[in-house]
Amino acid sequence: MEEQSVQEIIKATHWPRTMAATALGVLALFLLVATLSELKSYSYIGSGVTATNTISVSGEGYVFAVPDTALFSVTVQNTAKDVKTAQDATTKQGNDIIAYLKLQAVDEKDIQTTDYSVNPQYEWSQGACPQAGYCPNGKQILTGYQVSETLSVKVRDTTKAGMLLSGVGSRGATQVSGLSFIIDNEDAVKDAARDQAIAQAKSKAEVLAKSLGVSLVRVVGFSEGGGGRPMPDVFAKYTVGMGGGPEASPAPNIPVGQNKIVSDVNIMYEIR
Repeated sequence: MEEQSVQEIIKATHWPRTMAATALGVLALFLLVATLSELKSYSYIGSGVTATNTISVSGEGYVFAVPDTALFSVTVQNTAKDVKTAQDATTKQGNDIIAYLKLQAVDEKDIQTTDYSVNPQYEWSQGACPQAGYCPNGKQILTGYQVSETLSVKVRDTTKAGMLLSGVGSRGATQVSGLSFIIDNEDAVKDAARDQAIAQAKSKAEVLAKSLGVSLVRVVGFSEGGGGRPMPDVFAKYTVGMGGGPEASPAPNIPVGQNKIVSDVNIMYEIR
């Protein structure tokens, strides 16, 4: 009886363990198949079905807009026997110009130093020339140092552009150059130009599909180019001469004009 009871107990405990092992085996196999299936799908995620029959069309859209911001550069430059003297003169003139710009409501964040340099200045001394046209004793002689500072200025009130050009010139600017007019935030204008370009490209695609006897299925490619183009560009540079003076010159009349914002698009359609 005791031996029979032991065998029954073994059988009773062996069966659940066998079932548990079988269930674990099935679960492991399921997880393995699921993992392999997931890994296999990775190479296709986001790729979709490659289009084999396509047509490509282009479109252009443009919008004219009045610029709202003027940009120009101001350079002050001085030469002296020693660096400190040249630096002091350049610093004073630069600070005077910055103070003037701030007084005219140009924000400090719109004034930026884009270049500052100190360069030695030399003259060539030929010395005694034993023969005409031949001077073996010639040498460079240091005559002083030239210090220059260039400021980039952004003017958000374009009606002040002419007055500011004249004003910085009378406060020691050596050169004022690079005048241009831009649209500070042209995203909204660019969106309108892009919509025109896309509409033109779509119209071309529909006409082309009809001529070919095919149907447009979907867009499978898109690219865009273009940007702001000044119209006109005749006032791109305004320069004042060396020195300047205590009295401001008459402010130049500088038309702002319009900028042409262009969007060029290329669209690829799948056809069938």
